[in-house]
Amino acid sequence: MIKILLVDDHPTVMEGTKMLLEQEEDIKVSLAYSGNQALEMASTQQFDIMLFDLHMPDINGIDLTKQVLTLKPNAVILIYSGFEFKNHFNLLIESGVSGFVQKTVNKEQLVRTVRCALKGEVILPLSLVKQLRRTTLHVSDVKKEIDVQAISNKEYKILREISKGKSNKEIADSLLMSQRSLEYSLTNIFQKLNVKSRIEAAMKAKETGLFSDQDISSL
Repeated sequence: MIKILLVDDHPTVMEGTKMLLEQEEDIKVSLAYSGNQALEMASTQQFDIMLFDLHMPDINGIDLTKQVLTLKPNAVILIYSGFEFKNHFNLLIESGVSGFVQKTVNKEQLVRTVRCALKGEVILPLSLVKQLRRTTLHVSDVKKEIDVQAISNKEYKILREISKGKSNKEIADSLLMSQRSLEYSLTNIFQKLNVKSRIEAAMKAKETGLFSDQDISSL
């Protein structure tokens, strides 16, 4: 029996994925609804493969992968996300993941990806294959990767709201935080990205590959 740990903060998505996978007679899926719950389960139970969502409220899939691999160095981990992987490719590879699968894949593709990962094989989305054409990583690119890695999930969400042209009050209301907490977070973001304004922060996020051109909509 193949034991899978699926980690996502969207219950509907998880239940649907669990149902697809368990249509295979030799697959059993356990669910974790947060990164902290996943860490607890990974430390006390044995899984053949783990599927982590990339963006979760308490911890992102990259950091979760690193923490689990500290506990279980031989763990087989796939990043399972609705977001494009290409903007995070180098960070994902460095974290130690065994592969990637998008939430839009059908059952056949999902099962094939899982079985390949268990055999030490990797199936890559076409967007990532195209990304691999970049064979040279310049020093400036390395710095950009480090900048992105330092951004927390909360800060990522703030940057997304900034890129939409929202005011501080609108962002605070949207993310259910006080304006004072938001201003403190903005200060941290500016320091991490070495910028002095919201516009510079949004543009730097684009330069680092965190956002695409379409995300920068209201600058």
